[in-house]
Amino acid sequence: MNYSISDVSKMTNLPISTLRYYDKEGLLPYIERKASGYRVFKDDDIRMLEIIECFKNTGMSIKEIKHFIELVKQGNSSLQERYNLFLERKKTVEKQMEDLQKQLDLINYKCEYYYAALQNDDKNETHNHL
Repeated sequence: MNYSISDVSKMTNLPISTLRYYDKEGLLPYIERKASGYRVFKDDDIRMLEIIECFKNTGMSIKEIKHFIELVKQGNSSLQERYNLFLERKKTVEKQMEDLQKQLDLINYKCEYYYAALQNDDKNETHNHL
C-alpha cells in the first residue's frame, strides 16, 4: 500500500519535518518519489520508521542508526552484524529498565511514606523527612 507523508505522520505520530529529516539523512533509503517530487511511503518504510524510533528511544544516535541502515542495504551479508546490533540494544534496554525499576521502587516507597504520614494526622509530629 502507498502512503503520503501526511498519512505516515498521522500513523506514526511523527511530525512531517521529522520524516523529511530522516529521509534527508538517508535513514529511509527505499522511499520512492512521484514525478512531482512527493514522497511515496510503503509498508516497509513504515516498519523502518518503527525500528528507527525504537533505536532512537533507546538512546541510539543518528550516526549509529545510519550504520544500521547501511547494513540493511548490504543484504544478507550483514545479518550477523544486524543481529549483534539488536542484541546490544536488548542489553541497553534491559539496563534502562533495571534503572527505571530502581527509581520506581524509590518513588513507591516515598508514596507509601507520605501516605502514611498523611493518614497519621498527628499534628504534633514533624515530617521533615525527605
